[in-house]
Amino acid sequence: MSEHTLAAVVRRQYLAAAAGDLEALRATLAPDVEWTEMAGFPLAGTYRTPEDVTANVMEKLTQDWEDWTAHDDSYVVDGENVVVLARYTAVNRATGKLLNVRVAHHFVVRGGLIVRFEQFVDTALVRAAMAD
Repeated sequence: MSEHTLAAVVRRQYLAAAAGDLEALRATLAPDVEWTEMAGFPLAGTYRTPEDVTANVMEKLTQDWEDWTAHDDSYVVDGENVVVLARYTAVNRATGKLLNVRVAHHFVVRGGLIVRFEQFVDTALVRAAMAD
């Protein structure tokens, strides 16, 4: 697959997440996806099916945060690896505090589907937005 095609698969995932279209988001993920939220992040762990990802990450983010958005700013493609430099913005529902933090996401794309995801984020800033 071309670099443009690999990046387009990942971009579809961001667009689906932003639109709250969980079915379209699941369609970008391999049936045996390995989706890892960073240790220290409120949803830390590895999720292994598209349904697991949407139920334990996407749906929970919208429960705890208002207007959760991952703004995908720039893409670097190397082989099947797609690294996205991004920013999370949201307002925590419990505290009313704004979150605005830089992140990096590493995706592996094979056969037109995301087979692996790993998140890198300053978890202290996320936790601070959640603290009273």
